[in-house]
Amino acid sequence: MARSEVVVDLGALRHNVALLAGLAPASETMAVVKADGYGHGAVEVARAALEAGATWLGSCSTQEALALRVAGIQAPILAWLDAPDEDLAAGLAADVDMSVASLSDLRRVETAAEEADARPRLHLKIDTGLSRNGCQPHDWPELVEAAKKHEVVAIWSHLASADEIGDPSIDLQAKRFDDAYEVARSFGLSPKRHIANSAALLTRPDLHFDMVRPGIAIYGLNPVPTDHDLRPVMSYRSHVALTKRIPAGESVSYGMTWTAQKDTTLALVPAGYADGVPRALSGRMEVLLDGKRRPVVGRVCMDQIVVDCGNDEVREGAEVVLFGDGRRGEPTATEWAELTGTIDYEIVCGMYRPRVRRIYT
Repeated sequence: MARSEVVVDLGALRHNVALLAGLAPASETMAVVKADGYGHGAVEVARAALEAGATWLGSCSTQEALALRVAGIQAPILAWLDAPDEDLAAGLAADVDMSVASLSDLRRVETAAEEADARPRLHLKIDTGLSRNGCQPHDWPELVEAAKKHEVVAIWSHLASADEIGDPSIDLQAKRFDDAYEVARSFGLSPKRHIANSAALLTRPDLHFDMVRPGIAIYGLNPVPTDHDLRPVMSYRSHVALTKRIPAGESVSYGMTWTAQKDTTLALVPAGYADGVPRALSGRMEVLLDGKRRPVVGRVCMDQIVVDCGNDEVREGAEVVLFGDGRRGEPTATEWAELTGTIDYEIVCGMYRPRVRRIYT
């Protein structure tokens, strides 16, 4: 038995991808599988997403894209952010599409294409207001002109506040994106367009264009308050390693921050902050054990947490669900995020841990 394990429900993922692709029937669907599939496993997620209707895959780096190719995945892949010394030639030789956001980006791709004896396929990225990666509008015509001798597959951008429905920045970015498209057209190009992330896919059909890029939503986590039937894909579970009865007045864990007010049964669970349980949840989290939500008492430790089970008899080896889809009343990744002041993206991405076994259903 593993100390703890992440369970990835590929059936739920297929459901989510099919639902999202169905919301943009006139567009292609790029399933974003960067960061090892948001902690779910990029190869397995990619295969399931393609089975469910995705037509493209999105990775952050060329190395991430190459891992998909090594696994035998032949679908189109876009890689969009590499370090300056990244081996782009290997990606080009493996038919990975490259994002280009500057003339220096373009020069690196061109040099790598010569080395690989490959014809580069480019997605030109325009900065429409996020101010991260992307070409500034005043440099855009020069980049488009320099890139037009290659195969420019698409122009693209990324939205800063699509998860805030009605935020005026969304329309501003859409206008800048349209302006960039018209510049590309003026140079004789007819590229695809893609700007819609999960939030825009769910709330802004006018921004679906030729392709949508769902990321967090394919994993069943909704970035906007809509009632779409997205199903969380990841659950996290462990088991009871030890039980003990303590008398009133005894304290638990480092710093003795919790003291039993009456005699109680404690269950020791071998999962701690080294296994993805945020220490910031100390004194604030619950787990599902024997069908009941029960409080974790005392501080979260590196290797373990302690659950207060009151007068219930709990057997060693009993399953403990730390988070899941919530259907049985267990905590969710979103609940963990809200309690710790972060986003559920960070919770699931952080579950790729050496001691945590990942299994698929």
